[in-house]
Amino acid sequence: MEIPCITTQPSAPHTHTVVFLHGRGDNPRRFAATLEWSVDSRGRSLIEAFPSFRWVFPEAPMRKCASAPQTWPQWFDVWNVRDFAEREELQAIGLREVIPAIRRILAREAALLSGRWDRVVLAGISMGAATSVHTLFNLDIPAEGGGRLAAFIGFSCRCPFAGRSLAEMRRVLALEEGVPDHADVLRNTPVLLEHCVDDPLVLIQNGRRLRDILREFGAQVEWKEYPSGGHWFNSPAGMDDAVDFLTRHVLARDNAGESSTRPQTPSDAMIVS
Repeated sequence: MEIPCITTQPSAPHTHTVVFLHGRGDNPRRFAATLEWSVDSRGRSLIEAFPSFRWVFPEAPMRKCASAPQTWPQWFDVWNVRDFAEREELQAIGLREVIPAIRRILAREAALLSGRWDRVVLAGISMGAATSVHTLFNLDIPAEGGGRLAAFIGFSCRCPFAGRSLAEMRRVLALEEGVPDHADVLRNTPVLLEHCVDDPLVLIQNGRRLRDILREFGAQVEWKEYPSGGHWFNSPAGMDDAVDFLTRHVLARDNAGESSTRPQTPSDAMIVS
């Protein structure tokens, strides 16, 4: 499977790339446009805040829903959106198909940056974030490419197959190649998770569970939750936090000439404004 993408080119010399997966039922063109609506306290979208970043928006394939007559753009199928664990094996089918294609997109973007995977950010929202999580679980990056991604950011995110070990999650998907036998990429890639408490689709407890799973697997996670925003970005506080995270962990690290991730203290925050 090959996944088409749309791109937003940087307005300054290219230094980094963000590969950003949209949610279920959306498409990359609409998602890229609506991303402009969520701004930080200075009135900037994420794209405007990082003019040297190239933005890549992959397109989810159209899939027939097993539990309904509709055909949706979705990275994988879900039997019951009120209980993601019901007939959970359906989710593995789509993930098994799209993750190798997403890894190829990441590899192409790293190649455009002289092989520097550590200048590529993987991000997603909703089902796109859940897909990105399992991509991170099944990603092996050579040391000469930095051994990690620049960062991972998940919005309104959950973890398919929660409750399993990292090895068990990898076995569920049973990808044929490219699966590491270690957790180095996961441990060394800075992670930001943002979730709104009033999210009616991916409930906040699903996001908190993902946070705990990633930490159990060795990831250094910054967790931010917000009282409002629904199943979307919180603005402006959530965008302020995303800009701050990318500035600290991506731009500042490269400006300092650092090639590896320093140990961090996991951070939790509830934004009340």
